[in-house]
Amino acid sequence: MTSLARRQEELVRALVAGGPVPAGFDEHAVEVATSALLRKRTAAVARRLPVESTLLGDRFGALFAEWASSHPRDGESDDARRFVEHLYDTAELTRPRRWRLSLRKGSWP
Repeated sequence: MTSLARRQEELVRALVAGGPVPAGFDEHAVEVATSALLRKRTAAVARRLPVESTLLGDRFGALFAEWASSHPRDGESDDARRFVEHLYDTAELTRPRRWRLSLRKGSWP
C-alpha cells in the first residue's frame, strides 16, 4: 500500500469510523466534516423511516447517532433496516403487529 493510500485510509477511518485524526490534518476541520457526514447519514435514514422518525421526534437524531457510532455505514437501506431493528430490540419502538386477512372460499358475500 502506498503512503498516500495509507493516509487516505486513515482519514476515512477518522471521518466515518471514529478513528484518530491522522497527523498533519486539522482536528477541528475533521470534526466538522465528521459531524456533517453523520447529519447527512441521519437525514438519509430518516427519509427511509418517515413513520419512525415522526414517532421519535427530536430523539431520532440522538438515537441514530448513538447507534451509528458502533455500526459502520452500510448504505441507506441497510442502515435503516438495522437501525429500526435496534429500535425494536431496545424497546424504543414497539414492533408492529402484522394483521392478516384470510378469506375462505365462499365466505365473502
